[in-house]
Amino acid sequence: MTKKIPTSEESDLFRETIGKVRSVKNDKVPVTPQGKPKPYPKRPALNVHEHLTGVADTDIASVGREDTLSFVSSDMQKNVLTKLRQGYFGLDAEIDLHGLSSNDAKQQLLKFLQCCTKEGCRCVHIVHGKGYRSPDHYPILKNNLNLWLRQHPDVQAFCSAAPKDGGTGAVYVLLHL
Repeated sequence: MTKKIPTSEESDLFRETIGKVRSVKNDKVPVTPQGKPKPYPKRPALNVHEHLTGVADTDIASVGREDTLSFVSSDMQKNVLTKLRQGYFGLDAEIDLHGLSSNDAKQQLLKFLQCCTKEGCRCVHIVHGKGYRSPDHYPILKNNLNLWLRQHPDVQAFCSAAPKDGGTGAVYVLLHL
């Protein structure tokens, strides 16, 4: 191929279009950024024994065996609860707490939630039971879980599970990423 030599008219048009130019002093581009990125602060580790209180600061009504649970934190949109109920997020992990004492269930729950947030789980399934073996058939774990999940800093929302996943004896929980 032969190289086309521009005419003086084309050369003048090119210079007029480009305008003033300056020569490049350094043609090397650094591959890494000049400054270090700002570090993200580490979240403090949860103290398993003192994290959740047994007494509610707010007036949360106690729930019965067949009552549904639902909660959405104030910084979340209301349609998140609908998506959670419909299984939009998919389940990443699950734990079965029914049959455990209140203290054992609390410790297992905190360890489970801490592990899930470390692993990057978004939506988890927690089975708490309906309280058929409790005195007076009062669902102790269900009421405690309703309180504990509201107090936990990593919980964004929760609701009673679909009938195929335990119904009112289990909850879907949406966690911070």
